[in-house]
Amino acid sequence: MRAMAKSKTKDSSNVIARNKRATFDYELLDSFEAGVALSGWEVKSLRMGKADLGDSYVLMKRGEAWLLGTQIVPLDTASTHFVTDPTRTRKLLLNKRELAKILEATSQKGQTCVCTQLYWKGHLVKARIALAVGKKAHDKRNTEKDRDWNRQKQRIVRENVKQ
Repeated sequence: MRAMAKSKTKDSSNVIARNKRATFDYELLDSFEAGVALSGWEVKSLRMGKADLGDSYVLMKRGEAWLLGTQIVPLDTASTHFVTDPTRTRKLLLNKRELAKILEATSQKGQTCVCTQLYWKGHLVKARIALAVGKKAHDKRNTEKDRDWNRQKQRIVRENVKQ
């Protein structure tokens, strides 16, 4: 009889940075996993968790995807002899089909591509990017109402369980 291999579960410890603002400002449609071309000092900074995805988005230029607005703060000890730019554009590594799909979607009015997460996959840094449509103000209010209602439900359940 053959022994079953352990299935890998998603562990939250491999997440470097999340863009929580993207889920609030945009309705996420389709997501992709992309490799990120990084320098050595950037990898060291990411190991220390020094990344911010607040204003990051994906730009298509000459058939290639580029990550803009991601800030990776250089470490003082690791980057003394390099010229470091924390907000430089970084190339995203995707296959041709994914690039074509993103290019087609972003050329339509109202759609954009944002980076929602940076995480480790083995020893590699991957970016979770998503095609997105901007939410209107009333959609954001509905999201706030749903979030508040879910919090209230959890409080009620917690109080009833304690009694």
